[in-house]
Amino acid sequence: MKYLLVQEDEDGVEQLWGRCAGVEGLFADPVPPPREVFTLRGCRPDGLLSEVLAEPGVSLRGPGDVCVEVWDGEQPVQWWTLVDAVVLACQPHPADPERYDIVLGAGVRNEEGFFEPPARPRFELFAGTASAGRCSGVDGLFRARVDPAPVPMELIGCEPAEPLLAALRRPRRSERDWADLLVLDRHGAVMASRPVGLAITGARPSVLGGALVDITLTDGGDDRPSPAVRPVWAEWYQGPPAHPNLWAPYDSRGRDAWLDLTTRAWRMPAPRPDRSGGEHHLDGRFVTDAAGLHCAIAEALLGPGRYFGREWNSFKDCLHGGFGVTPPFTLTWHNSEIARRALANVVDDPKDGRSYFEDIVRLLEQRGATVNLR
Repeated sequence: MKYLLVQEDEDGVEQLWGRCAGVEGLFADPVPPPREVFTLRGCRPDGLLSEVLAEPGVSLRGPGDVCVEVWDGEQPVQWWTLVDAVVLACQPHPADPERYDIVLGAGVRNEEGFFEPPARPRFELFAGTASAGRCSGVDGLFRARVDPAPVPMELIGCEPAEPLLAALRRPRRSERDWADLLVLDRHGAVMASRPVGLAITGARPSVLGGALVDITLTDGGDDRPSPAVRPVWAEWYQGPPAHPNLWAPYDSRGRDAWLDLTTRAWRMPAPRPDRSGGEHHLDGRFVTDAAGLHCAIAEALLGPGRYFGREWNSFKDCLHGGFGVTPPFTLTWHNSEIARRALANVVDDPKDGRSYFEDIVRLLEQRGATVNLR
């Protein structure tokens, strides 16, 4: 069996619901939100949005995902994402010809579930981490939307334990419950877990025969890996990585998936006491994006397939201890110029202007590490 279905009880102990041989629907891209039309009123465009507007005629190049921060006074209180935004039209704002009314086509996501603006809102726009401007209003943004239909998942060749048998007998009792689908590698160790809903659409004798059952879960969850990263999961299925730089051939999405799998590798088995001191060598030949940087740092400090953060905040947490290594130590970063050039335009905080590479080096030094850039 390649998969386990488990649910934590009130004491945090995992209770086995069943085992299964296969899963259809484990890999799935998010369903894109329906396209809508929005108008940015009184907009002062900046950055990428300004560049798109400067192109002659109707632009076929949109700004991509645009984050809309809704501010109330001195702080942001809501965050919306205009997904895959495209400029449809643009004209001067009637009250101020130096501003624009910009019509965008986009999907929209809002994780917080807010639908009402503050009494006196202002709107800051971002493309990635860079400013895309600001505006006085966003027509079409604040309204309720229907949640997308859940995407089902098929559990093939299930060997149900008693909790799952009870759910099959009385499906309504568990239709609002959730469980974890544990993915096993070829050695039987847990390599990943994903939350799945326990609402059951249907069950039938398995195509694998015997006493096994095939079960359709109504909602396979939103946190599924993309089909594009199957090769990464296939590599980890062979067992935890034993050699460095196995992540290097993958693109940024694949490297993100690699980092996602290392989070489970850190928990299983339990981490050892932290060690400090000594010199660690970082192979910088393949650090061409932020995900590659974190893959390489984790390998330098802990070895292949280990976890030591996947972005700035989690990396900072790791440096505070509890993840196997803690400063002081010396990190000798070979071929560091590759990362410096590749991440020169990756800026998390536009106000200070430091690149992501510079931010990581600075954080290491602030926490007591000595960084030798070679």
